Amino acid sequence: MLLFLTLSLVCLCVSLQDLGSEDLKREKISFVCQIVRVGRMELRDNNTKKLTSGLRRPFGVAVMDVTDIITGKMDDEDKQHFIPFQPVASENDFLQTVINKVIAAKEVNHKGQGLWVTLKLLPGDIHQIRKDFPHLVDRSTAVARKMGFPEIIMPGDVRNDIYVTLVQGDFDKGSKTTPKNVEVTMSVHDEDGKKLENVIFPGAGDEGILEYKSVIYYQVKQPRWFETIKVAIPIEDVNRSHLRFTFKHRSSQDCKDKSEKNFALSFVKLMRYDGTTLRDGEHDLIVYKAEAKKLEDSTMYLSLASTKPEMEERNPSSGKNTQNLGSFSISKDSFQISTLVCSTKLTQNVDLLGLLKWRSNTSLLQQNLRHLMKVEGGEVVKFLQDTLDALFNIMMENSDSETFDTLVFDALVFIIGLIADRKFHHFNPVLETYIRKHFSATLAYTKLTKVLKNYVENAEKLTEQLLKALKALEYIFKFIVRSRVLFNQLYENKGESDFMESLRNLFTSFNAMMNSNAEGTGGVKGAALKYVPTIVNDLKLVFDPKELSKLFSEFILKVPLGRLVKQKLNCMIDIVHSDLFTQHDCREILLPLMTEQLKLHLENHEELDSCCQLLSNILEVLYRKDVGPTQWHVQIIMEKLLRTVNRTVISMGRDSPLIVSVSLGHRAVPLGFSLFLKKRIEDFLMETFIMFKDLIGKNVYPADWVIMNMMQNKVFLRAINQYAAVLSKKFLDQTNFELQLWNNYFHLAVAFLTQESLQLENFSSDKRAKIFHKYQDMRRQIGFEIRDMWYNLGPHKIKFIPEMVGPILEMTLVPEIELRKATIPIFFDMMQCEFHFRRCFQTFENEIITKLDHEVEGGRGDEQYKVLFQKILLEHCRKHKYLATSGETFVTLVVRLLERLLDYRTIMHDESKENRMSCTVNVLNFYKEIEREEMYIRYLYKLCDLHKECDNYTEAGYTLLLHAKLLKWSEEACAAHLTQRDGYQASTQCQLKDQLYQEIINYFDKGKMWEEAIILGKELAEQYENEMFDFEQLSALLRKQAQFYENIVKVIRPKPDYFAVGYYGMGFPSFLRNKMFICRGKEYERWEDFEARLLTQFPNAEKMKTTTPPSEDIRSSSGQYIQCFTVKPILELPPKFQNKPVSEQIVSFYTVNEVQKFQYSRPVRKGEKDPDNEFANMWIERTTYVTAYKLPGILRWFEVVSVSAEEISPLENAMETMQLTNEKISNMVQRHLNDSGLPINPLSMFLNGIVDPAVMGGFTNYEKAFFTEKYIQEHANDQEKIEKLKDLIAWQIPNLAEGVRIHGEKVTEALRPFHERLEVCFKQLKEKVEKQYGVRTLPPVSDEWRGSRPRSMVRSFTMPSSQRPLSVASVTSISSDNSPSRPGSDGPLRPQRPKSQVISLLGEKRLSVSPGSPANPSAPSVPPPITPRAKLQFSLLSGSSLELNGTGYGDKGETPPPLPVKSSMGDYGNLMDNSDLASPTTPPPPLPHQRHLPPPLPSKTPPPPPPKTTRKQTSIDSGIVQ
Repeated sequence: MLLFLTLSLVCLCVSLQDLGSEDLKREKISFVCQIVRVGRMELRDNNTKKLTSGLRRPFGVAVMDVTDIITGKMDDEDKQHFIPFQPVASENDFLQTVINKVIAAKEVNHKGQGLWVTLKLLPGDIHQIRKDFPHLVDRSTAVARKMGFPEIIMPGDVRNDIYVTLVQGDFDKGSKTTPKNVEVTMSVHDEDGKKLENVIFPGAGDEGILEYKSVIYYQVKQPRWFETIKVAIPIEDVNRSHLRFTFKHRSSQDCKDKSEKNFALSFVKLMRYDGTTLRDGEHDLIVYKAEAKKLEDSTMYLSLASTKPEMEERNPSSGKNTQNLGSFSISKDSFQISTLVCSTKLTQNVDLLGLLKWRSNTSLLQQNLRHLMKVEGGEVVKFLQDTLDALFNIMMENSDSETFDTLVFDALVFIIGLIADRKFHHFNPVLETYIRKHFSATLAYTKLTKVLKNYVENAEKLTEQLLKALKALEYIFKFIVRSRVLFNQLYENKGESDFMESLRNLFTSFNAMMNSNAEGTGGVKGAALKYVPTIVNDLKLVFDPKELSKLFSEFILKVPLGRLVKQKLNCMIDIVHSDLFTQHDCREILLPLMTEQLKLHLENHEELDSCCQLLSNILEVLYRKDVGPTQWHVQIIMEKLLRTVNRTVISMGRDSPLIVSVSLGHRAVPLGFSLFLKKRIEDFLMETFIMFKDLIGKNVYPADWVIMNMMQNKVFLRAINQYAAVLSKKFLDQTNFELQLWNNYFHLAVAFLTQESLQLENFSSDKRAKIFHKYQDMRRQIGFEIRDMWYNLGPHKIKFIPEMVGPILEMTLVPEIELRKATIPIFFDMMQCEFHFRRCFQTFENEIITKLDHEVEGGRGDEQYKVLFQKILLEHCRKHKYLATSGETFVTLVVRLLERLLDYRTIMHDESKENRMSCTVNVLNFYKEIEREEMYIRYLYKLCDLHKECDNYTEAGYTLLLHAKLLKWSEEACAAHLTQRDGYQASTQCQLKDQLYQEIINYFDKGKMWEEAIILGKELAEQYENEMFDFEQLSALLRKQAQFYENIVKVIRPKPDYFAVGYYGMGFPSFLRNKMFICRGKEYERWEDFEARLLTQFPNAEKMKTTTPPSEDIRSSSGQYIQCFTVKPILELPPKFQNKPVSEQIVSFYTVNEVQKFQYSRPVRKGEKDPDNEFANMWIERTTYVTAYKLPGILRWFEVVSVSAEEISPLENAMETMQLTNEKISNMVQRHLNDSGLPINPLSMFLNGIVDPAVMGGFTNYEKAFFTEKYIQEHANDQEKIEKLKDLIAWQIPNLAEGVRIHGEKVTEALRPFHERLEVCFKQLKEKVEKQYGVRTLPPVSDEWRGSRPRSMVRSFTMPSSQRPLSVASVTSISSDNSPSRPGSDGPLRPQRPKSQVISLLGEKRLSVSPGSPANPSAPSVPPPITPRAKLQFSLLSGSSLELNGTGYGDKGETPPPLPVKSSMGDYGNLMDNSDLASPTTPPPPLPHQRHLPPPLPSKTPPPPPPKTTRKQTSIDSGIVQ
C-alpha cells in the first residue's frame, strides 16, 4: 500500500511506500511537517555588526490527521487539504514538543497560514502502482520507504538502510555565562577516518550529502532534536564504517562564530565485535573532549568505548574507566541517539549470522543449525532466501555424509512451520517464489525423502519430530518435486526407477504406520490424514497419477475401522479437491473406494456432516465439463448411495445442514434416475418425497444467499417434475394407484411453492426483476404442474377430500395472480367431486372454512384474492346444473368470512385493544351464525383474553358465559373443541361447565357484578345440592354468595356514565361509517376524558359542536366527524321489585346496568321569552336511543339500532320537577328515620332550598305560569294536568313537615337560629298551600319498616315514559351553552351540583316512602294518565338493513341461530351519592325474569375510545352547542 502526496505550492510529489495492514489499523495516523528556518540566529536581529547566516533554526510545524484517508473512508485525489501552520512560540521551543501539542489539540489558531496538499491511497507495490497510476507516479516521483520492513519481503528486494535519530543532549556551559548554542554535525567515516560521500540522506528525493547539521536551539542546556536521517552504506563497507558526531557552539555574530571550534565528539561503530549489526534502539554515547584537530583523527578514538554499556563490558570489575584515553577525556556532557537497521543482508542475531557465514567456521555448523530453531521468527523471514540457500548448500556440500541431513531437514521444517504461522503467513508467496525461481539443489530430493521415511518408520519414537514434519509436508514435497524436476532437466530422467521406488517405500511406511497399534501415534495418524493429500498436485508432476491413486486408496484402507472417521473423510474430501480426481482414469480407482466408505458411514450415522460434504464435492466435480465422461460414475453413486442418502436424511434432525441435497438433485437425479425405474421405485419415491419436503423446510442456506437458494430450488423443481411424470405413468391406474405416494407428492409440491425463498414479493423491485429474468417465477411453474396432476387423478379425487383442501388453499393464497387464476378452479372441482359422490359438499365446506381462518390469521390472503375467489367460483357454479344455488350460497358465505378475517388481521396488531375486540366479535359472530362451534369458541377465548388484558372483568365474564351456555349439566362426554384451554381438566360437559361457572363468578366478583354472580351461583348450588351432592363445594359457594349479598348493600360501587358516539363521514372504516354507538364509560370517567381518548384514536377527526343529527353533506363528505355527548340510561326494573319496599342500594344497580334504552334531553324555547317567568314557554326535546343489546355485555359498547324523539310541554316538565322533588324529600326523610347518625347539613340545605322562596322561588313560578286564567283559557285541554300539578304541590307539604320535624330533633345549638327561621318559612308555606290546594296526610310508618338501611316503596306512576315531561328546576339551565349541567348530561339532583339542572326521568316506576293512600281522598295520591301523543321517530339505519347477531339478513330473510339464554344481569354501578337514589324510574311493562345474554356484537361494531386519560374531571358539561 502506498500513500501518494503532492505539496501543491511547490509541486513536490512523494509516495510513502510499504504501508501494511497493521499501519492501516492504527487508531490515529498524522501527517507531520517540521519546518526549519535557515538564516540568522534570530529573525529580529538588526545589529549593524555582521551576523552569522546559514544556521538551521526551528520555525514551526504543520500536522494533519490522515486516518480517514489511510483507512479509505475518504478518497478524492482532486481534493486539496489545508494543513494549518503552527509557529513555535519562541525559537527555543522544541519542534517535537510543538508537534505533540498540535496532535493533542482539537483546533489550531493558524491565522490563515498553512500548506495545501493532495493525498491518495494507492494499493500495490511501487512497480504495480507505476503501472496502474502512471499519471500520478512516475520515475521522477520521490519514494519514501517505511522505517521498518514491509509485511512481505520478496526475494530480490535488497535493502540496506540505517535510520539514525538525534534524540537529545545535555551540555555544560563551561566557561560561558549562558548555555551553549549547540550544533551537532553527523558524518560517516571508515576506519581510516575517511568520510564516505553521498551516504547521508536527510529526506526522500534528496541527493546524498557529506554531513548533516542539526537544528540549533538558542542557549538551551538540554536540547531535544528528534531529527531522523537515513544512512545508506554499501554492504561491503558497513563493517568498516562508523558514525561520528561533533559538537560546536554557534555564535550569532559572524566574527565570533568563525573562531569557534568543535568542543566535543561522540561516535558509534555500525558493526559489533561479534560481527552483528548495531542493535536497534537508543544508544547513550560517551562524549569525548580533546583538541579540535585530534577530534578528527579516527585512529585516536576508534579504540575507545563508544557507549557507556560498552565501557562497562570492558571494565566489569569497577565502574571507573581504566582504559588508556590518550589525549581524550570523558566529558560530563551526554548525548543520545537511536538507530533502526532495515537491511536484508545485515543481521543483528548471532545465531543467524553464524548460519549465514557457516563456511567461516565449519566446526560450529551443528551448533549453528540447532541454534537456528531458537532465532526469533521475524529475523529469519527477513533473510529467508539467504537462510534457505545456506541450508541447501550445507546439504549439498556434505552430500556424501548423512551427518547434517537430519539437522538441515529439521531446520527446513522449522522455517516452513514459521511461515505457516498466522503471523508470517503472508510470506507464503516468498517461499513459493524461492522454490520456483531460486532453489537449485538437484539432489535434495533423495536426502529429504530418506529423512522423512525414517521419521515415519520410527513414528513411535520420533512422534514430535514427525508431527512437525507432517505439518510442513506440503512444502517439503514441493522441494522434493522441484529438486527432481531440476535433476531430470540436467540428467534426462536418470535414476527414475529409484525415485519411484523411494516414493512407494515412503507410502508403504505411511500405510504401516496407519495400520499399527502402537501407543501415542493417534496424533500423527490424524496429521498424516490431514497433510498427505496436500502433496498430490505436486507429486503427480513426477509420479504416475494412476499409481498414485492406488497408493492413496491403500492409504485410506489402512485406517483402522471405526477410528479417525472424520479425519479419513476430510482426507478424501481433499483428494476430491485435488487435480487427481479430475482425471477419469484416477476416478475409476478412487470413486468405488469413496462410495463404499460413504455407504458404510452413512448407514452407521457417523460424521454425517463430513459425509454430506464429501458426496457434495464428488458430485460437483462430476458436474464439470472438463473432467471427462462422468455418466457411469454418477450411476455408481446412484446405485450405491441414493437410497442410503434418502433414508439418512429422513432420520436426521431438522437442524442438520444437508447441502448434499442440492448437489444430489443437481446431477444425480437426471442422469441416474432411469436406473431406479427398474427397481423398487415406489419406496424410492416415497423416501425422496419425504426427504425433499424435509430439506425445503430446513433452509439449508441463509435467507440472504439468494442465488444459492434459487439454484437449489431450480434443482428441486426439475427433480419434482421428473418424479411427477413417473407418478402419472406408473401409479395412476386403478390397480397400481398409491394414495400415500400421491399425497406425499402434493404436500411436497405445495411446500416447495409456499417456501419463503420463492416469495418474490418480499424482495426489492430490483432484486425481484433480476430473479424473475434468470429463474422465472417457479411458483407459477410448480402451481400449474399441481393443477394438471390434480385433474389427472380422475375418479381418485374423492380420496383427497378433505385432506388436500388445506394445501390447495395455501397454494391459491400465494399472491401471484396467474397462479391464483389457474388454481382456484380446483375448489370447484372438489365441490363437484364431493357432490357427485355424496350429493352435497359439506365436508369440503367445513374444511375450507377451518383452514381459511388459520391461513388468513397467519398473514395470507388479501382483497384481490377475495374478489378472484368470488368471481371464478361464481362463474363455475352458475354454469352447473345442480350447484348453481348451493354453490352461490357457499361462495357468499366464504366471501363474508374473508371480509371479517381480513378486518381482524388488519387490526390484530393495533395498539388499541378495543379495536381488536370489535373485530374479534365480528368474526365470532359470523361463526355463531354458521354454527361453527369450534371456531366460535376459539374466538370467544381471544375476546376474553383481550378483556382480561384491559381489566374488563365484567365483559370477560359475559364472554366466557357464552361458552358455558353451550354446555349441558350432563355426563355427556366433552368434545375436543369444547376444551380448547389447557387449564380445564374435564372429561364431561358437567365438569367443564362447573369450572367455567367458577371462573365466571370470579370475573363478576372482580367486576363488582355481584347480582350476576349470585344468579350463576344459585344455578351452580342447585347442581351441587341435588345432582352432584358435593356439599363441601356447596358450603364454599354459599359462603361466597353470602359475601356477595353483603357487598351489594354495603360496598359503594361507582356508576359509569354512558356516552353516545357518532362516526360520520366517508373517512371512517365501513364498520364505523355513519353509525352511532352507546359506549359505557370506565369508573369515574367523565365526558371530557372520554372524548379526549376518543379523539386520540382519530387524530384527523373533527369534533362536532351540536347534538342534532348531521346533515347529508357531512355524512357523504370524505372527512371524519365525531359527535359525542352524555346520555342517560333508562331504568328497566325487574318485576320482582315492583310495588315492594326495596333498599335503594339494590335498586341503584339497575339504574346503570341491564339497560338498553338511553335518553338525551335538551331545552327548546318556543314563543317569546317571558322575563318574569321562564317556565311558561320552555319545552324539552327528548331523544331515546335503543341499542342492539343490553349493556354491559360482551363489549363496552353496542350499536344504536333505533332512535325516537318527542317533545315535553312546559306543564308536563313542571309536573316532572315536582314529582322528582317530592320523591327526593321522601327518600331523604326515610334515610334519616333509619339512620340517626347521618349528617344533618345536606338535609338543612335541601329543606332550606324548598321552604325559603328567596332561595329558589319555590313553586310560585308554576302558579304564575300555569294557574292563571289566561293560561287556562288558552290551554283548555290541560285542565287535568293542572290539577295533577296542584296535587303534587299539595303532597309536598306533609313530606316537608316530616323533614322539618327530623331536622328539629337533630339540629345543634349552633344551627338553632337557622332551624327557627326554617320553621317560620315552612309555616307560611304550609298555610298557603293547604289553603289553596288542600291538606294531605302521610300514613304512619310501622316499626317493621325501620331497618338499618333506607327502604323505598317501588310504586307505579301512571304516566308512560314516552309522555313523561322532563323537569326543569331553573331557567339557568338554558342560559348558556357551556353551563355546568345540561339536560340529559347528568343524573338526578345531587347536593354537590348546582340546583339549576335539567333532570331526566329514568323510568316508569317511582320510589316512594309510603305504600299507603293519601289522607285526603278527594285529592288523588298520584296523577291519572295523560292522553298519549305520537312520538317523532327516525332510524339511524336508513339505507341499510338491520343486522342481528353480527350478520345481515335484509337480502335473504334468514334468522341466525338463537344465542344462549342467560339470567338477569347484576350491577356494575355504585352508589355515588345517596341523593341520587330517589331518581324517578320508568320501567317498561313487566318482562320475564330471564333475558338473553348480549349476543356477539352486530356485524360492524365501533372500536371503543382510546385508553382512559387521567385528567381530573372539572365539569359535567358535554360542551355541545344546542
